[in-house]
Amino acid sequence: MISYLATKRLQSVMKNKGYPFYTKGNFNLNIIGIRSDVRKANAFDDHILCVYKENGNWIFRDYKATTDCGNHWLKNPMRQSGSALLVPDHYKSCYKLDLHRGKYTALCQRKKVKVYRDNSKDLILDFDPDTIEEGLFGINIHRSNPSVSSKQVDKWSAGCQVFADPDQYKNFIRLCEKSASIYGNSFSYTLLTYKDLKK
Repeated sequence: MISYLATKRLQSVMKNKGYPFYTKGNFNLNIIGIRSDVRKANAFDDHILCVYKENGNWIFRDYKATTDCGNHWLKNPMRQSGSALLVPDHYKSCYKLDLHRGKYTALCQRKKVKVYRDNSKDLILDFDPDTIEEGLFGINIHRSNPSVSSKQVDKWSAGCQVFADPDQYKNFIRLCEKSASIYGNSFSYTLLTYKDLKK
């Protein structure tokens, strides 16, 4: 997809939902997750996009990721209420660069987000609006394997937004660090679905 056309489409979707889309300044990042329509868990079948301007030109980065928890945590929820699945929404200034589990640089949750709770303990993702909770759940944006691209989610996500490829992740973090040096260490994140893009 041509970056300019993809950017214009995203701007339209975000505007229709009442979400901000940052157009002023270099490296003013629009970080947008796109959740696939597939409800079977454990695949890196989603995307995290990073859309921004550099020297006045739009740049469109598309990273392979998951926005869902993996099979391990669906079968073995960390909470009695069930595994966490981030609710599609715009989360303004909810993230900052920090250490994921004290180990490496990631975008870490610092304000409340909303999650569905999936407690069926099967491998089908349940997005039941009656289960939504809001709070600080450690829904970070981080990578999976540090050395090679991961094929399955497994234990890599218990609800976090997780990159499959370590090199793509390094590129993303460099952009976040550049942005933070200009605008401060605060990042918004928007989660959309494939259906949102088709409307």
